[in-house]
Amino acid sequence: MKPAPFDYLAPTTIEETLDVLREYGDEAKVLAGGQSLVPMLNFRLARPAVLVDINHVAGLDGIGVEDGTLTIGATTRQRALETRLPGLLDAPAAGAWGLLPAAVGNIGHVHIRSRGTIGGSLSHADPAAELPAAASALGATLVVRSAEATREVAPEEFFEGFFTTCMAAEEMLTQIRVPAWPEGTRSSFLEVSRRRGDFAQVAVAAVVVLADGRVTRAGVALAGVAAATVQADGLVAGLVGQEPTPTLIAELAGDLAATLDPPPDVHGPAAYRRSLARHLLRRALGEAVGLPADRTVSAA
Repeated sequence: MKPAPFDYLAPTTIEETLDVLREYGDEAKVLAGGQSLVPMLNFRLARPAVLVDINHVAGLDGIGVEDGTLTIGATTRQRALETRLPGLLDAPAAGAWGLLPAAVGNIGHVHIRSRGTIGGSLSHADPAAELPAAASALGATLVVRSAEATREVAPEEFFEGFFTTCMAAEEMLTQIRVPAWPEGTRSSFLEVSRRRGDFAQVAVAAVVVLADGRVTRAGVALAGVAAATVQADGLVAGLVGQEPTPTLIAELAGDLAATLDPPPDVHGPAAYRRSLARHLLRRALGEAVGLPADRTVSAA
């Protein structure tokens, strides 16, 4: 199939782009990497009057560190984050920020990651996508702009539901900011998918800080278990201040999994995804706190 007719605009500045979005509102769609939007256009699931190509907009691309905060432009290619970020990491931040290339490595295949953008994946808000879970676990801030204002949004506010974000029609995600975590932070990203590169049936992103054998800070998020990315606040609250033993991790993972009501699909019922979530939570948390793999897996 071919897309329905549309007008094509290719602004070159952020301000020009935001003016276009203000003018056309719901009738406009932003094109970045196009890995999600183009198939939707071809199947006519999306029928914009205007396609706004932001690939040549100055100031939307790039990876850097500003005052200890990792900054990622919205049009940064996923492959760039996967290959370039490890070289930018210094020792104190590497354990936390390293979660991002680990998550990106599970997206599609290298050709998809070479075109797909960080901002595009987050804005698409697929509940099974890897980057929303990683951004949520890391406590990232999403910078959303319109022609009138700029606002900074937390992931739990940004992801509202199935393919739905808090952004208005005239707004655009321009940057992702990831705070520094303490030295010695460890992280883990694990997922189960039907085939390598498929969207996750369940994915878990975990970041943990240990001091004197106890958890002092953590972030955990899951993909594929609800209509939006799930932040495991209750699990984190039960973990912080405690010694992360296999028994405690298994108990917290089981308690969280029991509260989930994931949508069933052709790959299995809700109980199957709950079981995956419990298993991946145990493994990811075990890796993040440095438990031997055999002890993590054997915990009931």
